[in-house]
Amino acid sequence: MADLDPTILSRLLPDTESMAALMDELPLGVAVLDKSGTLLAVNKTYETLTGADRHQVVGLKCLHSLRCDYCTKGCPVMTGWETIDARSAEANIISRDRNKAFVRLTLSPLLGKKGEVRGVVETIAARNTHTLDERAGGLFGLGELIGNSPQIERIFTMVPSIAQTDSSVLVTGETGTGKDMLAEEIHNASDRNDGPFIKVNCGALPDTLLESELFGHAKGAFTGADHAKPGRFRMAHGGTLFLTEIGDLPLALQVKLLSFLDDKVIYPLGSTKGFHSDVRVIVATHRDLDEMVRQKKFRQDLLYRLNVIRLHLPPLRERGEDLHLLQDHFVKMFQARFGKRVEGFSKNALALLESYPYPGNVRELRNLIEYAVNFCDGKRIHTRHLPSYLLRPATQSTVPSPAETASTPAQPPVPTRSAPAESWEEVQRQMILDALVKTGGKKEQAARLLGWGRSTLWRKMKKYSID
Repeated sequence: MADLDPTILSRLLPDTESMAALMDELPLGVAVLDKSGTLLAVNKTYETLTGADRHQVVGLKCLHSLRCDYCTKGCPVMTGWETIDARSAEANIISRDRNKAFVRLTLSPLLGKKGEVRGVVETIAARNTHTLDERAGGLFGLGELIGNSPQIERIFTMVPSIAQTDSSVLVTGETGTGKDMLAEEIHNASDRNDGPFIKVNCGALPDTLLESELFGHAKGAFTGADHAKPGRFRMAHGGTLFLTEIGDLPLALQVKLLSFLDDKVIYPLGSTKGFHSDVRVIVATHRDLDEMVRQKKFRQDLLYRLNVIRLHLPPLRERGEDLHLLQDHFVKMFQARFGKRVEGFSKNALALLESYPYPGNVRELRNLIEYAVNFCDGKRIHTRHLPSYLLRPATQSTVPSPAETASTPAQPPVPTRSAPAESWEEVQRQMILDALVKTGGKKEQAARLLGWGRSTLWRKMKKYSID
């Protein structure tokens, strides 16, 4: 490779900010070290993988930031460079949620004019058996599904096996947990991925139109049917039909769906001629179908037929540190989309996001991060950039997940992230104290930092007895 003219390079990257912007776009974790192993710079993906804050780890030894087992297994930064060659190794690091994460570590020496080691470039690539989504900055993910909590990891490991069968799949979970995305990823991982993926929302159409939409109709089947319609089952031939909100399917159509699952033949409305359709059926719901069966609102035999494989997506409040991973992922996604240089969240904004119960789950988190990045006017998202409804106390939903059945004995509630030990009043009080400390007790500056008016701050200080 020909040498690059340094004057051209200096025009492309005229300052350290340009270099930092370039590093942040890389899908690998990158750190620049001096020859003794002291961190000089890290990129955004490095922060995401390790959980480190670049403002806190720069100046520390790599050993204390990365927490990697390779540091004690012959790392040349620790033992000295016997040969001036790049080193690669499969290694483990302690991730942000204090779990072991598998990475591929590469160390490349930066040499001076005389061949001496002047520094080191260290790269980290996440390593897992799952699909690695580079858009997530190295997070473990399956398409648009991001996370590494035990519940999500279990689903990721199951998908490749499930995708190789044609069995019906029932996906359950609260609204906004990603049921649609999981269904599409099962299709994409299957041998049917060259075929169509057709989605129908059973709750979005009136009963009179839903049958025609699903099964099609013959010409003249009803007033206005001036031509035949194939229906979604025939359109999905050779692929996957995804029926979301299956709990809203009328009982009469539940019978027709059950009949199709048994013989793979559909009968269009107004026709006695059946058509064979090679379709895999995946359904999803946020409702408790077992309870609906007991209430005679859903056919038990259809539930048996659909419930060959059941996958339950947990709500965000039960996914632990996935909240931080998703926050980082969405910030990176929207900063690239909007052309902004947002690096993360302030301490108070993080506290507010952690205390919120997210009734809309991942979809709601995505929307509010998009809102915050839109309005952020600096490098950090503060509370004033977040939607105002987050500042209102919210009661936690106590609706049981569809995976829980009535036959299960009542259990004491399990504490989750959405039910922190502190009350909302204590969280707000701490936010005010933090703002006052940061501004040296200057109330007007503290009010601006919190995104409040001065009178609002004084009123809250009086309410919480803050002198």
